[in-house]
Amino acid sequence: MLFNSFAFLLAFLPAALLLHWAVERFRPEWRLSALAFLSFLFYGYWDWRFVPLLAASIVINWLIAEAFGKTRLGVLIPLAIAGNLLVLGFFKYFNFFVGLAGLIPGLSAPKLEIALPLGISFFTFHHVMYLVDLRAGRAPRYDLIRYALYIGFFPQVLAGPLVRWSEIMHQFDERPYARADAAERVARGLMLLTVGLAKKVFLGDPLAEYVNPVFQAAAEGKAVTVVEAWQATLGFTFQIYFDFSGYTDMALGLALLFGIVLPQNFDVPYRATSLRDFWRRWHMTLSRFLRDYLYIPLGGSRHGLPMQVWALFATMALGGLWHGAGLTFVAWGVAHGVGLGLGVLWRRAGLTMPGFLGWALTFVFVMLCWVPFRATSFEAAVRIYEALFGEFIYFQF
Repeated sequence: MLFNSFAFLLAFLPAALLLHWAVERFRPEWRLSALAFLSFLFYGYWDWRFVPLLAASIVINWLIAEAFGKTRLGVLIPLAIAGNLLVLGFFKYFNFFVGLAGLIPGLSAPKLEIALPLGISFFTFHHVMYLVDLRAGRAPRYDLIRYALYIGFFPQVLAGPLVRWSEIMHQFDERPYARADAAERVARGLMLLTVGLAKKVFLGDPLAEYVNPVFQAAAEGKAVTVVEAWQATLGFTFQIYFDFSGYTDMALGLALLFGIVLPQNFDVPYRATSLRDFWRRWHMTLSRFLRDYLYIPLGGSRHGLPMQVWALFATMALGGLWHGAGLTFVAWGVAHGVGLGLGVLWRRAGLTMPGFLGWALTFVFVMLCWVPFRATSFEAAVRIYEALFGEFIYFQF
């Protein structure tokens, strides 16, 4: 049930808003339970078989958090994080690693028909953020209903944004419709929902009609012209932005309608004048997660330039793998890691660049990196690149 589907807009959303209003008005103590129920109902609409996995994930992690709070046994949190990552790895990456193993001569393993649970990357990372902060003494313990709602709140469970416990938990105790700015919040929520829906339906989805046939042709080994390659590359650059940022706008708007403020996730990223600036504007909640829970633990900028460059490279490579179980996604992440590393060296050397040139280079770099992200294989990506630059290369040589 996508946010832009008739089933959601004309059935689930009106019924959910009515139920939420009635509960908040007459039985406010039931509000969080009602939101949790609606979230599981929304999640189960996709495939009811995944509901027990989400429920078990929530209950087990909550029990571990409770046990840690009572015993302060330090090993519990690392084991819980490892368990969460193992579950994610099994569902999302098992066949990927089997494929890598198949590249080794004499080594083979059967691939499994594994259905990928919806939103598993997002709710896994929510568990990780909370558990890490709990172990560090930054996060308090919460009751099961609040924790379940933090993990499974339906506007953000499938596609984000990635929400830290500190950004949302305190809002669960509010009476949203009793606030002085309640009407303004509802108006803003409707506006965000409408703008996001327009981005996706009127801009993102139509662009896919110009993008998909070209990448499909490249995947099938067919010839791609220069015009088609540039059409597909530029088209996907804006398609993914309008699609993802539109869906995020809808998520933020929907959350506001239910009295919850979610963090901003996009800030006109294609205006960025450097790659570092781009990642401060694109999928901002993921960028913060990668910085605080991966880049800094890997060493960050605290242990010298070589360690900083390595941490950037490793963080972005793993960030690419998080986006999809394929080497093309890893290549996309590696390219951004290299670009960010070069940016560090550039700044360390004290060099500067005019704003317009920085914007142009950043936009072109990001656009070209979207090719392996969208392509289904390296061969398809190479065909697109050959069409983009082939004639120029042949002319030069």
